[in-house]
Amino acid sequence: MSESTIQINGASSRLPDTGRLADVLTERGIDPTDARGVAVAVNERIVRKADWVDRRLEAGDSIEIVTARQGG
Repeated sequence: MSESTIQINGASSRLPDTGRLADVLTERGIDPTDARGVAVAVNERIVRKADWVDRRLEAGDSIEIVTARQGG
C-alpha cells in the first residue's frame, strides 16, 4: 500500500490519517479554532475558517497556507 500524499505550500507531505484540514493546520502550530491572520486554500479554492474543522482532504490535494505578518 502506498502512502497518501498532499502538497502543502509546494512541498510534498503525508496526508493525515484523519484526512482533515484542521489536523494539517494543528501539525503546523496553527490553532484552527483561533487562527487570526491565516488564510487557507485547497486546490486553489479558499476554505472558510468555519469549514476548516470539517474539511476533508484527499490524496493529491494541494494546500496553500498563508499567514499575515506585521513588520517592515
